[in-house]
Amino acid sequence: MSALTAPEIILRPVISEKSIDESSRGKYTFAVHPNANKIQIKAAIEELYKTDKVTVVAVNVLTKQPGTKSTGTRRGRITGRISGWRKAIVTLAPGQKIQFFEGV
Repeated sequence: MSALTAPEIILRPVISEKSIDESSRGKYTFAVHPNANKIQIKAAIEELYKTDKVTVVAVNVLTKQPGTKSTGTRRGRITGRISGWRKAIVTLAPGQKIQFFEGV
């Protein structure tokens, strides 16, 4: 497998009630490539947000396992598949912020 670039590693920011609340504490949540490790995630964040001069202190990676979900309807049971994904919670040095999350 070839080396991943920063935009390939950081897929998108995760915007949820919890992630917005954590951003006030300096923790930001991103969906990341399934094969990326903590070192690659740290380097990608520092490269993508170098205009904000961020320094990554810690990276916590969680994997959401794929699975199935079913629901009952009038016509019977419908079963679907939920894709797995991976998220990284990035902690920045005290006093640093990422501007993307500030307007949300």
